[in-house]
Amino acid sequence: MSFENQELKKAGLKVTLPRLKIMQILEASSEQGQHMSAEDVYKALLEAQEEVGLATVYRVLTQFESAGLVSRHNFETGHSVYEIAKGEHHDHMVCVDTGEVIEFTDPVIEERQHQIAKEHGFDLEDHSLVLYVRKKSR
Repeated sequence: MSFENQELKKAGLKVTLPRLKIMQILEASSEQGQHMSAEDVYKALLEAQEEVGLATVYRVLTQFESAGLVSRHNFETGHSVYEIAKGEHHDHMVCVDTGEVIEFTDPVIEERQHQIAKEHGFDLEDHSLVLYVRKKSR
């Protein structure tokens, strides 16, 4: 049984061809460090000559998000992007010129966020940090 089949079944979702194809596309993009919009997934399906409608892509992505298989991010680029939920925390940088999304982790930033919450009398439960960046001009 393939990894995608196992993940879908573990999440309580029926294994269907559209779900498998969408999961495969997201897996491939994740391996390349890419985040994809629903439209990006739809275009990839079209390029692979898969007959899956855009409405189905949106529905499946919502199901995947509800099942914890993917994470959805709403960056200020104006649309949602998805990535495979890896279970490990990371933050993001978004290039304001190209829309490229870069994942990063920084233990100093993580520790400082906990300190700030503690200074204000709170325990940090979760957070999302997005840096909007532009390539340096030389």
